Amino acid sequence: MRAVRVTQHFEGTVPEAEQCWYDTTRWSRWVDGLDRVLAVDDGWPQAGAGVTWESGPAGRGRVTERVIAYEPLTGQTLEVQDGSIRGRQSVLFVPVQPGVEITLMLEYQLVRRSIVSPLVDALFIRRAMAVSLGVTVTHFGVELDAARLRRAG
Repeated sequence: MRAVRVTQHFEGTVPEAEQCWYDTTRWSRWVDGLDRVLAVDDGWPQAGAGVTWESGPAGRGRVTERVIAYEPLTGQTLEVQDGSIRGRQSVLFVPVQPGVEITLMLEYQLVRRSIVSPLVDALFIRRAMAVSLGVTVTHFGVELDAARLRRAG
């Protein structure tokens, strides 16, 4: 499996970041490419629960995420699948002074492979995945700041 990882530091606490991250009603504001959440299982974000969402027309299509590990105030690991990839996505929340560090990692493999897949992956897909994770985490930081301001105001 290939892996991409993004880490960013934000103002706030781990509980604030976790509350914002797991609130699927906010995902359309910060998950790169997400158009709408279709279904959220009872028990989300606990292990065994899942979310199904859909991207915009030029995106990933229908994406399913199933929680395989969850530790409150630490993070979550999902099995993720769409029409092009399957893999594992993890988010980690780490308290730092001052604030919280968010790490988002995706380990993936291509669903449809050919003789040129490794080259295409190395030149284009992995880079696009890293950019997408970076956009997601950056937009998450904006949403986290907005949520903190709403609570403070």
